[in-house]
Amino acid sequence: MDNQDLTVVGAGLFGAVVAHEASKAGKRVLVVDRRSHIGGNCYTENVDGINVHSYGAHIFRTSRRDVWDYIRHFAEFNHFVNSPIALYHGKIYNMPFNMNTFNRIWGVTTPAEAKAKIDEQRKEIVGEPRNLEEKAISLVGRDVYEILVKEYTEKQWGRPCSELPVSILRRLPVRLIYDNNYFNDPYQGIPVGGYTAIFEKLLAGCEVRLGVDFLKDREPIASKSQCVLYTGAIDECFDYCYGALEYRSLRFEHERHNETDNLQGVAVVNYTDNTIPYTRTIEHKHFEFGKQQFTVVSKEYPFEWKPGVEPYYPINDKKNQGRYEQYKNLAAQFPNVFFGGRLGTYCYTDMQDTIIAAREMSERIISRLSGEH
Repeated sequence: MDNQDLTVVGAGLFGAVVAHEASKAGKRVLVVDRRSHIGGNCYTENVDGINVHSYGAHIFRTSRRDVWDYIRHFAEFNHFVNSPIALYHGKIYNMPFNMNTFNRIWGVTTPAEAKAKIDEQRKEIVGEPRNLEEKAISLVGRDVYEILVKEYTEKQWGRPCSELPVSILRRLPVRLIYDNNYFNDPYQGIPVGGYTAIFEKLLAGCEVRLGVDFLKDREPIASKSQCVLYTGAIDECFDYCYGALEYRSLRFEHERHNETDNLQGVAVVNYTDNTIPYTRTIEHKHFEFGKQQFTVVSKEYPFEWKPGVEPYYPINDKKNQGRYEQYKNLAAQFPNVFFGGRLGTYCYTDMQDTIIAAREMSERIISRLSGEH
């Protein structure tokens, strides 16, 4: 490989944004990825006109206009609004938790009635919540927790909610209005033509090599670059010297249905009881309002991660966070190697936060390459 200013390990969203910004600044950039495609977990595969989100649903949303303007440089976005439903023992509930949900559970019709019901049930938890179960009940009450949170979360994480840390519960959106829009962000949509086209534009000025495992050839690759951005798993990069960081993983089953053009009537269905082994089904054509005479539906099965399996959700408990800090301190000893992205920082982030962090890091890397630091 020719000499480069920057080698980016990983062609996912974080790596692609940094690579694009560095290339735009006149730097020579090589991007390598062990997968056979660009886009990381945002990759979409075109199946006869339906853009299938190969690694689960990715719905872009942000409250920041600058981020919205940035991503729209690379694609036109439609007006898709995420309005998932939950299926619990054969009954449909609206998500997020809103007046439609509360009417279905309790028969209430006014915000005051719903609020009174939630407030009454929240009193069950006295003092500071000690685990995810107590935290959820303190937010939404016992009924909503039992129907829409408990068994879904236990499938997702593979352990009882009473044993899960409070920190895992990032949010439980509750709205006392009849509105099924899952997100509060004012900017939301799906890129017309899928996400892969965005990555093609992001990486247009870079040399891209797929099917390349950086960790197997790190010396010959890194030696030809001034700096390296590594977006893979930080513990794997250091040969798990402090032990493996723990994750939950996902397995996807993609099914083509030629017998119908509309299987579930909505893009996302959450299965919140444990009689169904998967957590979600995704009907991809609804993201782009497709009119094809067939449909593609994907099932998501969570399972326990182990080395060699694709990691998805970091288990950010005290033990793992302490172990990550050890790796972070070790990484600091290599000033020309930058660690970023979900796996490089052992932190799950949404797409808009990934773009913000990647643009900030690109400024640091460009400054380093330009000899300013």
